[in-house]
This record gives sequence, structure tokens and C-alpha cells, in this order.
Amino acid sequence: MSRFPTAWRECVGTGRMELALRRDHQDSLALVQREIGFRHIRGHGLFSDGMGIHRPFVYAGQRHVRHSFTYLDQVVDAYLEQGIRPFLELGFMPSGLASGDQTVFWWGGNVTPPASHTEWADLIGATLRHLISRYGIDEVREWPIEVWNEPNLPQFWQDADADAYHHLYEVSAHAVKDVDASLQVGGPAISPGDDKWLETFAAFVSRHDVPIDFVSRHAYTSGPARHVPFGVHQSLAPASALLDQFALPRKQLAGTPLGGLPVHITEFNSSYRPDNPVHDTAFHAAYLAPVLAGGGDLCDSFAYWTFSDMFEEEGVPTALFHGGFGLLTHRQIKKPIFHLYAFLARLAPEFVSRGPDHLITADDSGRITVLAWAPVDHTDAANSPATHHVLLSVPAPGPALFLLRSSVDDERGNAWSAWREMGRPHSPSPRQVDMLREAAEPARVHRSVQVTDGRVEIEIVLARHEVTLLELTPVVDETPPWWNDSRLVSGEEP
Repeated sequence: MSRFPTAWRECVGTGRMELALRRDHQDSLALVQREIGFRHIRGHGLFSDGMGIHRPFVYAGQRHVRHSFTYLDQVVDAYLEQGIRPFLELGFMPSGLASGDQTVFWWGGNVTPPASHTEWADLIGATLRHLISRYGIDEVREWPIEVWNEPNLPQFWQDADADAYHHLYEVSAHAVKDVDASLQVGGPAISPGDDKWLETFAAFVSRHDVPIDFVSRHAYTSGPARHVPFGVHQSLAPASALLDQFALPRKQLAGTPLGGLPVHITEFNSSYRPDNPVHDTAFHAAYLAPVLAGGGDLCDSFAYWTFSDMFEEEGVPTALFHGGFGLLTHRQIKKPIFHLYAFLARLAPEFVSRGPDHLITADDSGRITVLAWAPVDHTDAANSPATHHVLLSVPAPGPALFLLRSSVDDERGNAWSAWREMGRPHSPSPRQVDMLREAAEPARVHRSVQVTDGRVEIEIVLARHEVTLLELTPVVDETPPWWNDSRLVSGEEP
């Protein structure tokens, strides 16, 4: 048997980096790491003013720059304490270095090129040297370094100017390698929609012999946003469109000097909006289940955007459930998509088989795990099948197995459904929060199953939008020969 790819857990997204200073962010990350265990975390705003790294000042009539790492140290310390490493994104532009005043997001990330590329390179170099001094070169070599975010969109890079981005990348990559040649640098972190960008970027770095250790892009499947107050509605393409986007870089770069490089999908989700209620639903978990099951065949990592609803690109959320990207709401209420990831984290490591509605893994102890999901109608969730049957025959050690099944669907393990039934309270009371946490836990059932001729036959009946995990472990019967459960309330002698 081969190992099941773990590209799904190699990285996860967060909001801007300074959010890691807040208690709710830290509590949420601790829960995610305890039950899922991601390996890297990527967020915006490393060099934005909120992190306070680039600090120009005037002394004796001369302009100087101090590089301050007060917040950066606290953020990275908080990450490493939770067993997760940074996936550094070089951006956005500090206001004291920016060539213009165009910004993105409620919190104002500057998206203009540097007024001085020399000073930009100095900023990168000083930051990396500080991180190496604090955490050691062997540690920092494990942190991929990505240049900017979605420069093919004018919202994120002034005029979406490819030539200007190529120059920024060239300066940035050399600044990284000047610190240590073994540090990992890459890009271009493009948004879906203009796939030629990667090809022109690859041609530029190849022609100019610019350092590059990985390529990156993003993947989403939602259509244009139809706005309502404090939210949006969007159409969705089939989930297979995400897998097509994951596969595209290797196809585009085959036969080029970049053809063998690792591919990182540094953001993915259904909707690119942080206020689309689809993110809170069981539909969303079932929709993404085949992507998580199969994405590792196509790329080296794909980072769910994001682990928490602590996210302020469109402002401070106005309700507990507001369509945020997160696996968790504020106050650590688990969404169905959280459980999809937690189920994956509990899978046995060895790949057995995969189908359009299930994934089977096992380990050397005889433990078997099955992740199964109901098919969805991506055009209208109400038209998804009410039930779906999965029939499996799996090699298994005998004579019996203990089966534990954990499930989430439109009703079970679904805090969003409970919140709607509560009347959609904007600011739930402490007791309501406790009830929502309880409602968010998966439904669990268990039983013994018999092994016949070295196989176990399993029929899984899935409810609409259900995602379920079956864990089967060999039974070693240690019941004493004198014990008889039928005599629990009997005083008679055997």
C-alpha cells in the first residue's frame, strides 16, 4: 500500500498576521492544531503597517529606517508554540515605502510598488536575518517564502502590471537568496481567471535566471457576487473545477525549466468572499470532500482559506455566523467543514482505495478508516439527493471489528442549523454559545461488525449533505468466561 497524500494539511490560511496577537485567534488555532494539526500557516500583511516592521524616521536631517520586530516575534512565537510554521507572504507595502496610496481591504493593505526597490530588498533581508537569529537557520529553511498576493488582480497590485510584478519578484528572490541560498522562495500567487500569467512569469524567471523554488496559485469556484446587506450570494461551479485548477500549474509548466518544481495552492475555497453563507453549511463540507480526498494527487499543498472567522477584509463581522471563510466561527464553534478536516486527521495513513463518494485507508494494526460523503447539487443545494447509499467490501482481519461512525449533515453536527433555529442571534448569550458548541459536535454511533472470508461488508446510508467517518478496529475479546450480560439484574446462580 502507498501512503495517502497529506497535501491537505501542509498549509492553512489565516487573516492578516497581526490577528495572531488576539486571544480568540490563539484559542482557535490551539483547537485546530489539537484536532487537525496543520503544518504551515499563511496570512497577509507581514509588511503592512499593522505589524510595525518598517519604521522610517528622520534624524539630523537624514532619513533612516528602523526595522522593528516587536509584533512579528509574538506572532511567530504563537505559531510555533502550536506546532505550526509560517508560510511567509512578502506583502503588502508599508506606507513609508509605498509609491502610491492605493489600498485593499477594510484594514488598508497598500498594493503599490515600492518607491525604492533597494529599500524593499533591505526590508526583506533584515526581516529574514532577524528570524534566523531568533529561530535558527534550520528552522527558517522550512518556511516557504511567497512574493506578494494575487498580483494579476488590480485590487491587489497596482494596475495588475505584470512587468512591475516581475521586477518585484526578481528583487525579492535575490534578497531572500542573499540571506541564505537554501531559503525557499516562489510565486506568483495568482488568482484564478488569467491563467496566462503563470506562463509569462515562468518565461521571465527562466529567461533572466531568477531564483525560484516553488510555484503558487489560488483556486476558487464561485461566480460574481450578488450583494445583500452584510452578505452575498454566488453561483458555484462543480467542485471538480477546483481539482482542475490544482492540476493546471503542472500542465502549464511541463517541459519548461520550472516543470519539476513543487506546486503550492496557497488559497482555496468555494467562494472568494468572506461573507457567503455557503461556508457555514454542511453542503460546503460535502462539496469539498472529494477535493480533499483527491487534491494531493495534483499538487504539493492546498491551503484552505481560512482556519478561523477572525478575518476583517470586509470589516468586523456583524454576526456570529456571517458566511466567514473559517473552519471555526469566533468563539471556536466548529462548522461542518471543520469536521471534514478533523475526520481526515483521524484517517489511517495507508491508501487502500478511493471512489467518487468515499476514501478508504488502513494501517498495519488492522485498523480501517472510511471517509464517505453524499453527492451535492452545486446549482441548488435543496436538490441534492435526500439519501445516498455506499456499498463497500473491504479486506479485514477477523473475526470481528468495532465500528465507530461520526457524522455531520444538515441537522447533525451543524451549529449553523441550530443558530438559525435560535432566530439567528447576532450576539448569542454565553448559554447560547454553549448550546451551539454542543450542537456542533458530530453524531456518533457504534456497533460490532463480523468479518467473513477475510472481508467486511459495509453499507453506508448517507443523509443529504452528510460527511461521515467510519473507524473499524479489530476486536480482541477479553470477556471472562464466567460473565453473562443477560444476568445483569439477576441474582440467580449460573
